[in-house]
Amino acid sequence: MATMLERPASTESFPAELWFTRCPVPTATGIAYKLGWLGDEFAGDGIALRTLQESGSELGRHHYDHRLPNLIREGGNMLAIAARAQGEPTKLVGLTWIEESQLILTRPDTGIHTAADLKGRRLALPGWTRNDIPSHVRGTSIARGMSLHGYKGVLASVGLTFDDVELVEIEDRLRNVGGSGRDLAPRRGTTGLSRLWPIDALVSGHVDAIYVKGASALDSAREAGLVVAVDLDAMPDPRFRVNNGTPRPITVHQRLLDQHFDLVVRFLAVTLRAADWVAAEPDKLRAILEFETEGSPEAVDRAYARLHEGLHPTLDAGRLALLDQQKKFLLTHGFLDADFALADWVDARPLAAALALNAGGNIPSQVLA
Repeated sequence: MATMLERPASTESFPAELWFTRCPVPTATGIAYKLGWLGDEFAGDGIALRTLQESGSELGRHHYDHRLPNLIREGGNMLAIAARAQGEPTKLVGLTWIEESQLILTRPDTGIHTAADLKGRRLALPGWTRNDIPSHVRGTSIARGMSLHGYKGVLASVGLTFDDVELVEIEDRLRNVGGSGRDLAPRRGTTGLSRLWPIDALVSGHVDAIYVKGASALDSAREAGLVVAVDLDAMPDPRFRVNNGTPRPITVHQRLLDQHFDLVVRFLAVTLRAADWVAAEPDKLRAILEFETEGSPEAVDRAYARLHEGLHPTLDAGRLALLDQQKKFLLTHGFLDADFALADWVDARPLAAALALNAGGNIPSQVLA
């Protein structure tokens, strides 16, 4: 059992609850939680650690808008960037980079085997999300944003652009093919993130290729008889793999930093230890990943074979530049309400303090200034 970290003194009384949220993908936060380490860390202070995914309450909406002050979020960057663009006072305190099986799928009969073969083909573009909150439609249109940036990266890798392909709009939820009258709603039994992707549009021949991501999508693709045309994870240049989860931000509300900076530091310190555990014990990870991703053992093994390489959060210049690339893409293609300076979003103090705490010291006084 992991031991609790040394607790620096706080000038504020502890909150009754500390919330966190993550997407159905591998995260250091999710792994630390499933190991029991996060609960252990805060139990001695009488702080109830709660996760939005298992709360069963209306608070789940805060995964999208980040308006819960005592919330720490590790998830896709589209929602995190959109919340900041909509004026939420959040701060970026870490970035991970997880290769998680970004693929272009096709049918065996299309003759598409490489990125260059996509020229002149029909690529499915999921529609804008139907959202009861109008300002959230763009930021929550996850499948559209991921597909569009996935295509852009693949095409750019061989000198092509969107002008070289046909993007076929597939309506969200009810994906009707127009004149054919065929219902292209998600396949019955699809799970996890596989529900996001218009697999039936590809199976029916309405399009020639689709973008998918994650372990559960691999399961759905196999069941549908689809094949991999392009594996984005195999591309050596990370610029072509930038997307919603690459890089993946850890964000917190400014109020939590102002009132309980030490809790954020301790939370990050535990996630860093969980990332160390993954690197040291990769064979013990599968059961946790199956739970987090809703994927089969085979799909998890394939999708997250390189998990240990980017699970440690950092704020290095390289990852920040790639996140800025994603932000500019989202603004260019209509997913953001406004632009903002990435540098103004970053607060490097909590991560620096967490690293110092794990190294056996106290929180450096300079990061509290």
